[in-house]
Amino acid sequence: MSSATEPKTDQRSGGPRVGVFVCHCGINIAGTVNIPELVKRAGNVPGVVAAADYQYCCSDPGQNLIRETIAKERLDRVVVACCSPTLHEKTFRKTCAAAGLNPFLCEIANIREQCAWVTKDKDEATDKASDIVALTVARATYDAPLVATGVPVKKRALVVGAGIAGIQVSLDIANAGYEVLLVEKEPSVGGHMSQIFATFPSLELGRSILVPKMMEMLASPGIRLMTYSEVEKVSGHIGDFKVRIRRKARYVDPEACTGCGLCVTACPATTKSEFDRNLAERKAIYLLDPQALPGKPVIDPETCFRMRRGECGACAEICPENAVKYDDEDELLEETVGAIVLATGYQLIDQEQIALYGIGRVQDVIDGMGFERLLSATGPTSGEIRRPSDGKVPKKVVFVQCVGSRDQFHGVPYCSKICCMYTAKNALIYKQRVPEGEATVCYIDVRTPGKGAEEFYRAATESGVKYVRGKVSKVFRTADKIVVWSADTLAGEKVELEADMVVLASALVPSRSGVDLARQLKIQIGASGFLAEAHPKLRPVETLTGGFYLAGTCQGPKDILETVVQSSAAAAKVLALFGQDKLYGEPTVALVDAEVCVGCGNCEKTCAYEAVKVDPVLRVAVVTEALCAGCGACAVSCPSGAVSHLNFSKRGYCAAIEEVVK
Repeated sequence: MSSATEPKTDQRSGGPRVGVFVCHCGINIAGTVNIPELVKRAGNVPGVVAAADYQYCCSDPGQNLIRETIAKERLDRVVVACCSPTLHEKTFRKTCAAAGLNPFLCEIANIREQCAWVTKDKDEATDKASDIVALTVARATYDAPLVATGVPVKKRALVVGAGIAGIQVSLDIANAGYEVLLVEKEPSVGGHMSQIFATFPSLELGRSILVPKMMEMLASPGIRLMTYSEVEKVSGHIGDFKVRIRRKARYVDPEACTGCGLCVTACPATTKSEFDRNLAERKAIYLLDPQALPGKPVIDPETCFRMRRGECGACAEICPENAVKYDDEDELLEETVGAIVLATGYQLIDQEQIALYGIGRVQDVIDGMGFERLLSATGPTSGEIRRPSDGKVPKKVVFVQCVGSRDQFHGVPYCSKICCMYTAKNALIYKQRVPEGEATVCYIDVRTPGKGAEEFYRAATESGVKYVRGKVSKVFRTADKIVVWSADTLAGEKVELEADMVVLASALVPSRSGVDLARQLKIQIGASGFLAEAHPKLRPVETLTGGFYLAGTCQGPKDILETVVQSSAAAAKVLALFGQDKLYGEPTVALVDAEVCVGCGNCEKTCAYEAVKVDPVLRVAVVTEALCAGCGACAVSCPSGAVSHLNFSKRGYCAAIEEVVK
């Protein structure tokens, strides 16, 4: 994406005029580095004709100083000694461009994160900052003026995941007039929010909030929904992605099906319902939920008698529209989009990891999502709170928080963020449904951030919900009772509670399929296992791979409010991209010297972005500039030294090293 080539002559012999500008960054730098001494030393570096400092170089007065000095001293290069280039490199490049200097002749000397913040001694920090400035000046003299060229933007978005996050993103983009392809791996939309009975702190029914959004999405002419489908492969680059989607065989023709439900009624084969957290059964031909949208069933071939043993066929016989198609096959589709939003959501921690709490082994120990299904009118008990084991109303329910959360030994080290609030909500609803019942919450800490959250927690305690501070160590069954062992950390005593039912606030972890897709797309995964944003504060919905954006709980635990807000933010980023006819990227891309390249293919194997390919005829590596991220991996892997990067030349770095060690 650049029209420039690497300079072939020694830039330093011609004497480029370099200006150095040192930022105090308040006390972030000035508190550790001797600024006057650093400016003095910078002025003595070969090639430097002007050196100055300012309290905040990124401020308007600081940028004016740089512009005025460029004009007055006829500067050819600018070095700003400040914070990380990820923060203000673009700011100072724009400042240089406004003064008539090619923006790519501006370099950042990072003396904050790489010096002031990690060096205690002031003299040592000043010496180190001086070296960083000197080597940056030496490297800058080998920079070439670059000009970015634009590539067209395909103004069509792909959204992966049709929970509340994916629905909100899709609606925002489609309502702005752009086409959206919404892909969902399940047969219907809504995600986990469709499983939730009520929301906090208003106690509004989850479905009453979600269904209008789903209906709006289904009615939108700008949204093309593909349920029961998965993204298999993505190639290309920001503005022009090629996407391969597998539309899984439904074995029911959605165009012919009217959703009458006769097939579901006639089906004799059953299995556990994942949607109901295995607290109920579903048929081999099924809808996730009676209110599922779209309301067209699919057949589970692993459960269907006809597809497993060649027997049955009851659903096909009873269907008045002949919509059942046992010979249906997967379909592969190729689509082109300009931006991709990942809204792949979360799942609950595997039961094996939290076995000490009894789930999966002790009857009537369920997780919070299972309790939501018991509360729901479309759930296993039609909205009545009853024990799965015998159908009786539980008179004592113990709610256990932080199950797998904040547990680096048996779970995950982070807080799942929403558990305190949804536990309070479920306990409060239990007390409303069973007034004579006892609701006890075992907790480590109660965290209630957000509007109305603290008030909601207090309402739960005032309704009779008892909170016992302590870490639960074991849950087991004795006779007809469940026993919970805990320790009251306030009283310093061991606690033994008896319960008819135990509800676990299981940790939220990233969706396994979402993480697998992210790895395939080379999207960074954070230390917590969730998809990583480009910057936690300044770029919270972007990724380090251009054109990919994050929405909802795929990026970390959050409630519905936060999910919707972040989804709209991701949509805004997509719309900002679509507002451009051409996309201009960094021109600091890989450059191949065809006369030196031997076509070994090391660069092609190394490139994580598929930007380098060896021409099979010419046997020379060719760089697709729109894909190149300028990471330098290809240059490192090249045994012949044929690959370099614009403004990251080997000679420039050698000069930088010589400047420091001389």
